[in-house]
Amino acid sequence: MIDAVATDPSSTESNEKPRRARRTRMTGAQRREQLLEIGRTLFAAKGFEATSVEEIAAKAGVSKPVVYEHFGGKEGLYAVVVDREMRRLLDMVNRSLTAGHPRELLEQAAFALLDFIEEYTDGFRILVRDSPIPQSTGSFASLISDIATQVEDILGREFKNRGFDPKLAPLYAQALVGMVALTGQWWLDVRRPKKAEVAAHLVNLAWHGLDGMEQKPRLIGHRKS
Repeated sequence: MIDAVATDPSSTESNEKPRRARRTRMTGAQRREQLLEIGRTLFAAKGFEATSVEEIAAKAGVSKPVVYEHFGGKEGLYAVVVDREMRRLLDMVNRSLTAGHPRELLEQAAFALLDFIEEYTDGFRILVRDSPIPQSTGSFASLISDIATQVEDILGREFKNRGFDPKLAPLYAQALVGMVALTGQWWLDVRRPKKAEVAAHLVNLAWHGLDGMEQKPRLIGHRKS
């Protein structure tokens, strides 16, 4: 008779496959934030058209219906991303305008935009792209207009003190902010000279242009209308 071989309980346990660690389930708010960050990265790198819901879902490790559940589709996700970046930039500009002297205010506004480009590069890349959605919460042009509105009051007071027509402040506000914004788009890729030097050159042109400005500007070319 063959004796039964005793089974060592410890050997049985050692042959068992280790249990998988349970994956922590995200809350709805956490999943929404994850999708927004993934969408933000993809929209910045590839643009709206080249980014698909399938790719967003795959990066998040979820199915497509989860993206639709949170945002109603790619357009909804994109609109939220754009709105967040616009608010972030406007907040940075508004917080920066603290000094009383107009020239220092120009410096602070220039630094605010350059800081945003440096710290939130993906966000700026998204904003400067033309929005493919007519119902989008905004565009870079409308954002620049919003920032220019903040500058109008500053220029209006300065114009009044210097004897210029304050009604022209909106025109000059758009010109100044547009100059800084376009320079920022160029600096986004080249990243030289250094940020402080870029700000100094912008203010140099803007301030000395204002300082020597004619009360009634005239055209010297042959065209008069």
